[in-house]
Amino acid sequence: MNFKKITILLISTFAVLAFLFGGYSSWNSSNPQKTCASCHEISSSVNEWQHSAHRDVRCTECHGSALSNGVHSLKEKANMVFTHLGKEMNHEDIQMTEKQVLDISEKCAKCHQSEYAKWKSGGHSANYSDIFMNGKHNMDEAPYWACLRCHGMFYDGNIKTLVQKPLEADGVWKLNDFSKVAQPTIPCLACHQFHAENSPLERTARLDLPKEISYARPTRNPSIAWYVRTNHRHIRADKLMKIAMFNDGKPVKVSDDPAQQLCIQCHSPNFAHATGSQDDRTPTGVHEGLSCMACHSPHSNDARNSCRNCHPAISNCKLDVTTMNTTYFDPKSPNNIHSVSCTSCHDERRKRKS
Repeated sequence: MNFKKITILLISTFAVLAFLFGGYSSWNSSNPQKTCASCHEISSSVNEWQHSAHRDVRCTECHGSALSNGVHSLKEKANMVFTHLGKEMNHEDIQMTEKQVLDISEKCAKCHQSEYAKWKSGGHSANYSDIFMNGKHNMDEAPYWACLRCHGMFYDGNIKTLVQKPLEADGVWKLNDFSKVAQPTIPCLACHQFHAENSPLERTARLDLPKEISYARPTRNPSIAWYVRTNHRHIRADKLMKIAMFNDGKPVKVSDDPAQQLCIQCHSPNFAHATGSQDDRTPTGVHEGLSCMACHSPHSNDARNSCRNCHPAISNCKLDVTTMNTTYFDPKSPNNIHSVSCTSCHDERRKRKS
């Protein structure tokens, strides 16, 4: 082959590659209604996205492209093509795998760096090892199907495919897939639906007018939602049913905060809705009616220094509330901060004398 033919071949190859990459780049930057959304199986998701707070974020920023992650991305996109062409596939039931959910959670961190860092530092970033390989907890309560309702809600299998009973007396269950040891069980999408109808968050530059910033900011829908594992769908927090709670048989005031309705889906009571039962943390006593968010920071769930948000330095009892004998001050205290009342410190005899 002479030099002229080699040159023509190289130029032709370059032109084809330029056409392919240019076309693909144009595809990714085009309105999804004219590209991806022309496929009926994702048109509903695109319609939701166009009314969400992320409407100005391109699809590829979260979902990636066929070239964004090497061979892995090529395999993912090829699988989408086969799924789209498959006649036996019910396109209306297409769901992301747990691996895809975790990949998107990593992408959330690009824009929401502070929130992601706080989530990593808090209890909700617990991984499969923390939850299912805790010998003490497993001996008290063996893993069963309902565990995946909150821990591993995007897991593609069931409790039997996830763990196996311990062969030794230490009570530690074994994960069937060791690669899941470090995977988080409560990723971003457990509490957030990024396609949910909402308006983009607007930030004002008038920092010298805090009241105007607070009261003039337009009302937005809650950015949190509960992922229902059994139905493979999200329910926005303010659409969740408010649960009636009872303390010693008496009705308890429960906050109307949508975040409270979301928290109680996992931190839930027993069948009788008794406060403090099972994983319930509904405030009673002096804190009755407060929302979880009154004390717990979003994402990190940190409650340190939260007392000072409401209390003065000295309480009505002439004591520093941060040093009172509650679980806020000492985790081993008998006075749980969620249920502490006046009688926790003042018995009935002292109460009558006063």
